[in-house]
Amino acid sequence: MADKKALFTKNLLLWNKNKNRREMPWKGEKDPYKIWLSEIILQQTRVEQGWEYYNRFLKNYKTVKKLANAPDEKIFKLWEGLGYYSRCKNLIATARFIAKEKNGKFPDTYEEILALKGIGPYTAAAIASFAFDLPHAVVDGNVFRVLSRYFGIGKNISSSAGKKTFTSLAGELLYQKQPGIYNQAIMDFGAVICKPQKPLCTICPLKKECVALLQSRVEKLPVKAKQAERKKRWFYYLIIEHGGKVYVRKRGNNDIWENLYEFLLLETGKTNTLEKIKADPLLKKIMQNKSVIKAVSKLYLQHLSHQTIEGSFIHICTKKPPALEGFEAVSFSKLRQLPFPRFITRYLTESGYKALER
Repeated sequence: MADKKALFTKNLLLWNKNKNRREMPWKGEKDPYKIWLSEIILQQTRVEQGWEYYNRFLKNYKTVKKLANAPDEKIFKLWEGLGYYSRCKNLIATARFIAKEKNGKFPDTYEEILALKGIGPYTAAAIASFAFDLPHAVVDGNVFRVLSRYFGIGKNISSSAGKKTFTSLAGELLYQKQPGIYNQAIMDFGAVICKPQKPLCTICPLKKECVALLQSRVEKLPVKAKQAERKKRWFYYLIIEHGGKVYVRKRGNNDIWENLYEFLLLETGKTNTLEKIKADPLLKKIMQNKSVIKAVSKLYLQHLSHQTIEGSFIHICTKKPPALEGFEAVSFSKLRQLPFPRFITRYLTESGYKALER
């Protein structure tokens, strides 16, 4: 078994040196701020999408102190479209902690990095190894998949026992002299060769020793827990316009899209026709103010990790200012500066704001 482990590490590093052509702007980076920024952006995000956001953040905030001093609203606006906004909230909190408590100096030990808000074992290991060459193995989805297939491990990667097994094995395989290079290599290998779907087994440099390939179990590994069924919610947004302004509010705590802006929301327990929505007491009250429905959007759909949101947008012009507690009237130019959830920005982008401005 020791020989198999040594061979794995040796062949992986050879592939990385001679065949790995995966380019990313943060690859080989030693600045812990930039590494941390890239890792937070890439949580639950594809590299292709995260790349653009990474460059955008660095253009606006070149150091952790500059990020810490920026207003929340501007940071959330820059994050807009990435989803999982708790990451952005943690990003802000951590930047301000480092700026204030550490005088802008990023922690340089695994334990201190792990203690930062929004950072778990994987992210801490990535920063520690990439920035400071500390011997901590990363264990992400790519690593789970590569190790599970190569060693033929059928343990559930979501279980405590499975995570313990893979974390221990990853530590044994780590190339201690160059932990950052090794960690990047195994993640790249999982993304480029040992892919979730249609892995490139025919050109894989590890194929001769891969248990999953030898036993025809590639498609069955790694073993994962079944995903819980998503909760479905129906959101119907009323875009209330009066005097050239529209009414918005910031969403509160204890629900999705915390601290982002939205229009007046009617949440229903099922899909509804416009006629049924018009029967809602709140909308009926608004329509009494000599109001006119000027536009109704198509249906929009967004899948979150545990929820599916479906609904549409109803643009209403009213001659009297509506009494909406907790809402503020903003101009169209101000509207463009506010951070909205992706469900809303898709509508605003696709309509080009024309539905609002006409």
